[in-house]
Amino acid sequence: MASAVDAYLLLFLIGVNLVPLTPLEEEQQFPPDGGFQVSLTKSRKRVFPAPHDLKPDPVSEAYGYCNTPNHTEQALEGHSPADYKLLSVQVMIRHGDRYPLYFIPKTRRPAINCTLSTSKSPSHPLLKAFIGHMRQGGRGHWDSTLSSIPRVPNHSACETGELTQTGVVQHLRNGQLLHHAYKRRSFLSSDWSPRQVWVETTSKARTLQSGLAFLYGFLPQFDWSKLTVRHQWSTLFCGSECDCPARGKYLEEEQKRQYRLRVSDAELEKTYAQMAKTLGVPTRQLRAANPVDSLLCHLCHNISFPCVAGGDGGPGDCLTTDQFAVIRRQQLDDEADRRKAGLYRKYAVLAMHPYLNQTANRMERVARDGEAVFSISSAHDVTVAPLLSALGLQEARFPRFAARIVFEMWKSPLAMQKQARKRGGDAKAKDGQLFIRVLYDGEDVTFHTSFCRSRGRQDAPPLCPLNNFLSFVRRDMFSVVNATSYKEACYRRPA
Repeated sequence: MASAVDAYLLLFLIGVNLVPLTPLEEEQQFPPDGGFQVSLTKSRKRVFPAPHDLKPDPVSEAYGYCNTPNHTEQALEGHSPADYKLLSVQVMIRHGDRYPLYFIPKTRRPAINCTLSTSKSPSHPLLKAFIGHMRQGGRGHWDSTLSSIPRVPNHSACETGELTQTGVVQHLRNGQLLHHAYKRRSFLSSDWSPRQVWVETTSKARTLQSGLAFLYGFLPQFDWSKLTVRHQWSTLFCGSECDCPARGKYLEEEQKRQYRLRVSDAELEKTYAQMAKTLGVPTRQLRAANPVDSLLCHLCHNISFPCVAGGDGGPGDCLTTDQFAVIRRQQLDDEADRRKAGLYRKYAVLAMHPYLNQTANRMERVARDGEAVFSISSAHDVTVAPLLSALGLQEARFPRFAARIVFEMWKSPLAMQKQARKRGGDAKAKDGQLFIRVLYDGEDVTFHTSFCRSRGRQDAPPLCPLNNFLSFVRRDMFSVVNATSYKEACYRRPA
């Protein structure tokens, strides 16, 4: 199957330490219940990096990747012209902060407790109630693959890849941001039906737990009996449409590009050799351990970088911030080269079309039935990154912990529909009454997407017609691979 080929190729990437940041895991002020203040102005955490003529500081950029919970989160979801009605919200999230998947040879693992407690930092006003509500999860409906997974992280010494309390708090905040953003829009009434809330996740505990934390922040004390949590077997969320031979071929070309760039980086190779000498291990062994994964955990949790024991049993030499900065700098260089080469974009279009098609189908169903829908897809960096690229957001930063992409569908008020009918006839009025917004980490990126870049915020209304998105998903997105359909793009030999 094509999915097996993808898995092999991506595992190869891990072995040579090419996957950016983390290795692949497998395919206004709110009332007291909110507990934190939200700025509706621009956040310091921009979704687009510095201009190309300004080199970002690798360490400062890495702190942004940590996404440490703070009280000035951006909340531009739910913004539209007056009297527009919000019909659906579909959210793709990356799991929150996690314990490393790889560990540096001959060093101690980071000492982090993954159990949840309101006495630990960071915390959240909803945390205690969230823990209690998760104990009632047996009342919910679960796909069989997910039923035995713990609903909260529960190890006093974190296990490999386990969600931390920071990760839980990140998504409680994210969900609560959307709760307040959409509350004033009267979106999703308190007596919502099971058809109106959709939750899907991969089989990893960190994605399941992140999705539940997000949902609880959005719908505190939700009714378990009305909830079904569904399993997505592929990290691409491609359902029954995963078979696509060309996708693996584009990925193979992309991995070759990554490899060539890495081995040509003399400063990186020198840094790996220095680190390996400090640890007393072969350079190849250190590189295979993907040290940036563990070093990021140290950085995000304010833990000193690891050291080796000295000859007298005392502390010996340590890995340094300068060495970490070199690895991060190379990753940033790789992201820039990846955008320029364009191979990843071709892979991304084929990888994420099934998810985008599902998103489009759900929007059309909501428009037809008139019943509001909220969905959460809890995923990984290897899901969110290609989704950004497929949408034409190649310049956006790599997905940080607890990143979110939000698709909103809006309906114009009746008065505007009548005006549109007068201008262009009934058909145009019907087509023109539905609009889409796309947000990444709380920032409106709609007019940066491929399907709405030609339209501007100065247009009236300052929203993107839904038909632009539907045409993009059904045909236009395949232009980057010189095709007009998913089937043609997948089964025709790449040029």
